[in-house]
Amino acid sequence: MSQNWSLWRTVPLTTLFAEQQKKTGLKKNLGPVDLVALGVGAIIGTGIFVMTGVAASQFAGPGLVFSFILAGIAAGLAALVYAELASTIPVAGSAYTYTYAVLGEFVAWTVGWSLILGYMVAGGAVAIGWGAYVVEFLRSVDVLLPAVLVNPPAAGGILNLPAMAVALLVTVLTVRGTHQTKTLTKIAVLIKLAVIVLFIAVGAQFIDPANWSPFLPFGLLGIVQGAAIIFFAYIGFDAVATAAEESRKPQRDLPLGIIGSLLIATVLYIAVTVILTGLVPYTQLNTASPVATALMRAGIPMAGSVVAVGALAGITSVLLVTVYAQSRIFFAMSRDGLIPEVFSRVHTRFRTPYISVLTVGAVVMLTAGLLPIHVIAQVANIGTLAVFVITSVGVLVLRRTRPDLPRTFKAPGFPWTPLLAIAASAYLIVNLPSSSWVQFAAWMSAGILIYFLYGYRRSKLAPGGNPPGWRNLLAAPAVRPGSPPPRERKPGMTPGNLGAGLPQPGRQYMIRGVWPAT
Repeated sequence: MSQNWSLWRTVPLTTLFAEQQKKTGLKKNLGPVDLVALGVGAIIGTGIFVMTGVAASQFAGPGLVFSFILAGIAAGLAALVYAELASTIPVAGSAYTYTYAVLGEFVAWTVGWSLILGYMVAGGAVAIGWGAYVVEFLRSVDVLLPAVLVNPPAAGGILNLPAMAVALLVTVLTVRGTHQTKTLTKIAVLIKLAVIVLFIAVGAQFIDPANWSPFLPFGLLGIVQGAAIIFFAYIGFDAVATAAEESRKPQRDLPLGIIGSLLIATVLYIAVTVILTGLVPYTQLNTASPVATALMRAGIPMAGSVVAVGALAGITSVLLVTVYAQSRIFFAMSRDGLIPEVFSRVHTRFRTPYISVLTVGAVVMLTAGLLPIHVIAQVANIGTLAVFVITSVGVLVLRRTRPDLPRTFKAPGFPWTPLLAIAASAYLIVNLPSSSWVQFAAWMSAGILIYFLYGYRRSKLAPGGNPPGWRNLLAAPAVRPGSPPPRERKPGMTPGNLGAGLPQPGRQYMIRGVWPAT
């Protein structure tokens, strides 16, 4: 492995493939059905059961169905990109690992730091939704919890106790291992799919078409802004890629898990949105439990209670996958030396990165207990969309630099698919509220500071000694993925007489700058 001080230093693909082949301490017990269930478990939950209400009431109205279609197109393009990278580089870490191998360490750090924001903040939003459905269900059986224990300080409470409780439960389950997690995820997925079908079947009989008028109360801009907000609902298909090192046949099964789970989720999102906005006026959906609330206000309390219980199962599966995925990203970053080694320690009994899981669980608990859901959703969206942009660039670069790599799945319509993924994600980013930009900028500034104070020097790609001055930092050599280290140039050797079969400048390796004088 070549070591240098460049910000663009990369992990050779040969190294990544070697790590995939050897035992990492993680169990390989996930098949294609497990991965589809993992993806559906991560996607379907908060989007349908929580975010539909906020997005319809404040941004898109009944036109939210078009917002889901727009967001689904953007997510679908990104999913094709992810599927190609997952089949080409089937190792733990998802987009973080892909960019480390293709675009360099500094870009990989920004991706990993963005994913940390996306997953942990998203986990808080999921836990808040779970708590809201608990409160709604208990209210349906005439049990009222104290308001100060179910609301964050911004809403007049002390903390959201139900949300913190489920975060603690999921953390314990995730520490115990993927076998328990995948079994519970499969059960939860089946329950929530059954509940969604029940909601569609029952709700369709009580639709009032008058509730769809006006269909676009916020205009066309509302559709785009709604798509930017509810894109949060599609966060999760990328979680499948983080399970690469626990998949039995990752190159075949990861694309199936990513694309299959996204297709199932998109169809259900559109159907539920049509029914939801037809049951009650969109102005009444500004709640963290819109599906159960809509049924109860439409005069179907029994169905509302059943849906609330099913929503709890569905949201639990989302939280399980969210905590699982973020802990694996911590695991990969720690293994690369960018964050302390303790985050890659594997439990001797459960064979899971337990320190990473406990850290993620603690942050999710605090986020869920102390912050309102609308703030959390906006911040999670911008981080994930930024990652999709960078990942799509990675596909473009890898196709050009390593066309020889085996790809069991190729994104169709290349190069237009990754280019459209970049354009769609960037467009949604632009349409997020300005407060999201401020919060994201603050988060990334903190991450860059941590990288230069710790990760840059402790990286396994960093040579010994002190780093170079800032002027030489960007000019350090950057070795392309899988390339041999640059050969030492001997006196009298020029670019024209390197000899047949030897590395050529700009092909096998790249020196930033010019050839030294003889």
